[in-house]
Amino acid sequence: MTAPTPPPAQAPAPYQQQQPMAGGGYTSPIPVRSTHLGHALASEWTKIRTVRSTIWTLGVMFGLVVGIGVLVAFQFDDADFSDAPFTAPAVFGLLLGQICIITLGVLVVSSEYGTGMIRTTFTASPQRWRVLAAKMIVFFGLSYSALFIAIGLVGLVTAGLHSGASSPTGGELMRSLLGASLYVSLLGLLGIAVGSMLRHSAGAITAMLGLVLLPSILGPILGISESLRPIADKLMEYNAPTSIVMLFGLAGDGDQAGNGMKQLALLAVVTVAAVAGSFALLSKRDV
Repeated sequence: MTAPTPPPAQAPAPYQQQQPMAGGGYTSPIPVRSTHLGHALASEWTKIRTVRSTIWTLGVMFGLVVGIGVLVAFQFDDADFSDAPFTAPAVFGLLLGQICIITLGVLVVSSEYGTGMIRTTFTASPQRWRVLAAKMIVFFGLSYSALFIAIGLVGLVTAGLHSGASSPTGGELMRSLLGASLYVSLLGLLGIAVGSMLRHSAGAITAMLGLVLLPSILGPILGISESLRPIADKLMEYNAPTSIVMLFGLAGDGDQAGNGMKQLALLAVVTVAAVAGSFALLSKRDV
């Protein structure tokens, strides 16, 4: 008499194989959710706040804008603020601090190409436009907030040091605070677009520094020639350092007088064109 065959062992409930549906389909036990731009924003925010380049570049920018601005504020007299806002001392540090924002903008995208991690990013998010858009949104929000706080701190310290001065308020103060922050943030956004197109950190940073510094160098050189003087005047009027100075209301009389709004509008147009080009190339090239 043979012993009865024991029934086959049943796997524990969590490991039991999913039974196919009647129509032959299969329902995964893992919940599947469609991705959207919010997921890309969360990913890029995690990246930008955890890498050391962000801490260093923004830290140096704060040191330059706030440190130099406060030192300059001590050298000013109350009478110096009769036609300049209390944020004016920040312009001296911002002329150097803009390089930090430009560098960070380039590194936001080019560093992933340099290490090859961009392949992992695009594998996780095949819609490439979503990745680049998230990088730009996160960077712009972070850089604008940092610049606004740095310039605002200089304005508060200067107002405390020169409380008896009758500094212009309202439009001029807000133009220097909001306009200068927007101008430098757009330079950083332009750096992201250039970095995405060139895909090389050193090349993109060099191109951006040339775009920012070269017009102010070429202007006086071209001005030597009488026939090239109109071009030289435009280069001197629309270069980045002059534009920032004008936004703070520190430009004197003459050809460079103005409030900097034309320069800000020109930079916005150039940045939009570069961003559009970076999106177009992103979808046509391999990683």
